[in-house]
Amino acid sequence: MRFEGTSSYVATDDLKLAVNAAITLQRPLLIKGEPGTGKTMLAEEVAAGLGMPLLQWHVKSTTKAQQGLYEYDAVSRLRDSQLGDERVKDIHNYIVKGVLWQAFEADKPVVLLIDEIDKADIEFPNDLLREIDRMEFYVYETRQLIKARHRPVVIITSNNEKELPDAFLRRCFFHYIKFPDKDTMQAIVDVHFPKLKKTLLKEAMDAFFQIRELPGLKKKPSTSELLDWLKLLMAEDIPPEALRSQDNKTVIPPLHGALLKNEQDVHLFERLIFMARHNR
Repeated sequence: MRFEGTSSYVATDDLKLAVNAAITLQRPLLIKGEPGTGKTMLAEEVAAGLGMPLLQWHVKSTTKAQQGLYEYDAVSRLRDSQLGDERVKDIHNYIVKGVLWQAFEADKPVVLLIDEIDKADIEFPNDLLREIDRMEFYVYETRQLIKARHRPVVIITSNNEKELPDAFLRRCFFHYIKFPDKDTMQAIVDVHFPKLKKTLLKEAMDAFFQIRELPGLKKKPSTSELLDWLKLLMAEDIPPEALRSQDNKTVIPPLHGALLKNEQDVHLFERLIFMARHNR
């Protein structure tokens, strides 16, 4: 079982190596990187490449580890008891299986994505240590020990919003997705827009990387934002020369709202271009 990439996802050699190392070690793959670099999409493509079902657990600030295992719906059971429903006699009817339980009892191995784990409380990763390590957990209400039939391929993403506990990190294989260089980025664009005119692509890539290299930028545009921008440029039939216009009235590229996501960065870009023209 090896991941060799897919036709719709450009995976670098070191990324494929990381995925396969995690599979070999039977450890979760912890993926970090800038937002928009394809961390979540990696899990989808690994599942497609390995021919495995994908289960996704998108973590929020309010998410608790227990929700990934199961939840006991005591409120529904109380309501049903008041209504005289026969279902109340069997507590199993009120156990709601979480994503980890679904992954553990699947008939064949699955890819399990735990997305943006750093959004949750700092104790969230620690609360999953035993379950991810031993691939089992206990259901106290029904006195069941749930063991994984097949060890899932676990992919965990993080945007580095907060540090993860050392005990958790020790159980993972770690990989940081570097921002793509120009050649890799062109390969990514070719996958999504194979019919894009080369002249437009060149000018768009030059403008994109010029923006990313601006000192003091609060949020650098990501891969996903470049793809959005190219889609808009094609939809609006923007000519390549519009991206390199020397007209003093043109201070930022057309449709720049796909790339620059706050007013500070727009003003910074305007000031730098003004200063560059003033110093000519």
